[in-house]
Amino acid sequence: MTDYDDIVKQIAGCTRCSLSERRTRTVPGAGSTSADIMFIGEAPGYNEDQQGLPFVGAAGNVLTDLLAGIGLRRSDVYITNMVKCRPNNNRDPLSSELEACSTYMDAQIGLINPKVIVTLGRFSFGKFFPGRSISRERGKPRSWRGRMIYPMYHPAATLHNPRLRPALENDFRNLLPLVEEVIAMPPDADVADEEKPPEQQMSLF
Repeated sequence: MTDYDDIVKQIAGCTRCSLSERRTRTVPGAGSTSADIMFIGEAPGYNEDQQGLPFVGAAGNVLTDLLAGIGLRRSDVYITNMVKCRPNNNRDPLSSELEACSTYMDAQIGLINPKVIVTLGRFSFGKFFPGRSISRERGKPRSWRGRMIYPMYHPAATLHNPRLRPALENDFRNLLPLVEEVIAMPPDADVADEEKPPEQQMSLF
């Protein structure tokens, strides 16, 4: 088995949290395991739980349309979620559930090694930049441990609030130029890391 197959197998047999008790299928992710772009959403929904694939419901249709709008197919990128099993009634994932899946998420990032990680919604953005508002930070690329993070609204948000669609479309238009920019960076480029806020200078008074 490849390393990726090992991750999928571990996810399939995972019982680290109570989500494993009611799932139909685990949803590890789908797409190219050598992709330059990784999309990370929140959690599987009903359709994802039934099919074992991410973003195959209504939000998935939005994502597919947005990818097509910039000349990409789902097979060109890698798509996954913060948690790999569906939360009951599509509720928000709990912090304990996010933590239970964090090892798998970190392993996927390390193996695929994307040029740009697109976080879809507040939960995936919060993995890299806890406590920051997605509405204020979306569309602003930033570095995290040497990786480029590009926060966007979750596609499902546009189903509830269609006025968010133009912002999401604009962020997608900027995605490929961002990838090209990252690829063009020299290997020893000194990219400012925003994982932690700058240390405050100590006052002498």
